Amino acid sequence: MEINEFHINNILKDMEKKDYQGYLLAQFTNVQYISNYKPTSFAFCVIKENPIIYASKMDMEIANKTSTIEVKEFVSFSNMVDELKKDGISNLAIEPSLVYSTYEKFKDSFNINSETFIDTQRQIKTPEEISKIQKATEIAQKAFIDLDILNNTNSENIVALDLDNLMRKYGAENNSFDTIVTSGSNSSLPHAVPQNKSLERPILIDWGAKYQGYCSDNTRTMVYTEKQNEICDIVAEAHDKSIKAIKPGLKCCEIDKVARDIISEYGYGDKYIHSTGHSVGLDIHEIPTFSTRDKTVIEEGMVITVEPGIYLEDNFGVRLEDTISVEKNKGKIIGDLPLIIE
Repeated sequence: MEINEFHINNILKDMEKKDYQGYLLAQFTNVQYISNYKPTSFAFCVIKENPIIYASKMDMEIANKTSTIEVKEFVSFSNMVDELKKDGISNLAIEPSLVYSTYEKFKDSFNINSETFIDTQRQIKTPEEISKIQKATEIAQKAFIDLDILNNTNSENIVALDLDNLMRKYGAENNSFDTIVTSGSNSSLPHAVPQNKSLERPILIDWGAKYQGYCSDNTRTMVYTEKQNEICDIVAEAHDKSIKAIKPGLKCCEIDKVARDIISEYGYGDKYIHSTGHSVGLDIHEIPTFSTRDKTVIEEGMVITVEPGIYLEDNFGVRLEDTISVEKNKGKIIGDLPLIIE
């Protein structure tokens, strides 16, 4: 059985429990997950007994070449509604991210509810998916090493560009997200934008590569002063102990608590201003998350980042991040890049 068919069959079982005859998807990565076809324009995937994709005319060639399920050219919403009704669909599930303007096209013709069937399915990665994340990480980390950041004299924005180019050189199809290269006082901004200025100290780099659609995600902070080293040691302790605590059966919020408690014990709890981690896959941010409110039970096959940080406003910030594959009895770091770059 192909992987896409495996995912579809699991979702069909979930649909049957709630008496849905169809499940409408439009998010590009959801369509790709189900069919291997990655839209470049709009597309609608309907999971049903005989799944189908309605693709833009501009995408028909690539869809026909890559999709593992039937593809039809999208003619109009009314045509699509008519076909789905003829196929016996009355109860229609929709993905939570479906835009309202699209929902309006279907709401008068079907009984509609938002369902997270596909989000739940995407939480557990297959060995093939994990292999792609591992390859993306390998590419990203090799690029970082060759960037030779400690001897780099370029500006933040040029360093970011150089890192992006190196990732492509080594096989990335794209970045996982906009590369963050920030330094000095701007490092206290978790999502700082690279500036046209020389690198200062400390230097924080958050970057990732995409390989065959799958993302990687790492952060390293290069520190120099005694105070920066003190903060880095605290963040590294939170990073290491959180990863050591990961195992199937625990709740995601329990891992967040490990990191948060350590940082709070050192008096910096109010300076830890984001969650401890997020799942990674076809999207850089997926569910579940290592956050205070996420009570999802950790399962084997999940891939989640651990990225504690301390941010001292107008002074500097430190974040250290690795991506973790949840195995039978533990969490395993994907990649082999040293945590502390000296």
